[in-house]
Amino acid sequence: MDFQNTAILGAGTIGMSWAALFAASGRKVAIYDPAPAAEAHVAHFFETSAETLRKLGWEQAGDTSGLRFTTDPAEAVAGADFIQESVPERMAIKHDLYRAIEPALAKGAIIGTSTSGLKLSELQEGFENPGRLVLAHPFNPPHLIPLVEMLANDRTDSDVLDVAQGFYESLGKVCVRLHKEVPGHIANRLQAAIWREAINLAVEGVASVGDIDKAVTYGPGLRWAAMGPSCLFHLGGGEGGIRAFCDHLGPALKTWWDDLGHPDLTPAVVDTLEAGVREETHGQSLDELAARRDDLVLSYIRKLTDKE
Repeated sequence: MDFQNTAILGAGTIGMSWAALFAASGRKVAIYDPAPAAEAHVAHFFETSAETLRKLGWEQAGDTSGLRFTTDPAEAVAGADFIQESVPERMAIKHDLYRAIEPALAKGAIIGTSTSGLKLSELQEGFENPGRLVLAHPFNPPHLIPLVEMLANDRTDSDVLDVAQGFYESLGKVCVRLHKEVPGHIANRLQAAIWREAINLAVEGVASVGDIDKAVTYGPGLRWAAMGPSCLFHLGGGEGGIRAFCDHLGPALKTWWDDLGHPDLTPAVVDTLEAGVREETHGQSLDELAARRDDLVLSYIRKLTDKE
């Protein structure tokens, strides 16, 4: 299936990014969001993201002619072959939405939920027949970052995960599959672990927020953009590979693990982070920071995919 008729449920940061990508691929996109300013926000996002999408090879980037807006979720999904759900991360909100759209779903339509941490098994409780719902968590912003984390279970129809993955891959996505559900999936848990220790180092006075960010940006972050941590440590082991690495540095790593902190996001800690980020960014606006991030990520993706 090529899924020419799509729907986006929720036009927040994630939803409008998905919408821009779906539309750039030449598909019709129905967008549901009850916010009065949703249409204006989407139009602005299409304008600001168009150059990035064109550099990724999507010639129809920024084209809004195939968009349709509605404040009725059932109307949005009517006739849609593929639906990306990106409403707020509240189980009750998602369940209410699922109950509202289920009677209007086209036969065979697939729903991918962008949930960043909720469990598929609990989300499925919002449907009488949850067989067409899959976990399809992107990494922000989804029009640019390739990763999509996917999961189905024994209540999912047998063909859905493979078909959904094929659709995402046609959009340039790199899909990974979870073998079991955990809160936060894969990537969010990894970045949460790193950020926890970054916060601990800051509040313990080991280094400034800005220097901790630099330590990641100009050190392991560069390597992680090329390979994952296990593969990198396999390289670090020399001829003996990962086994030699563990034999050599395993005891030291154990002492580091034992010393990792467990900070809480108290008001004082948030104040420290806010002050540190303000100093680090030198007054740059969020739009300026996002543009810098996107340019750097885009240059790497184009190298990785031989599009340059």
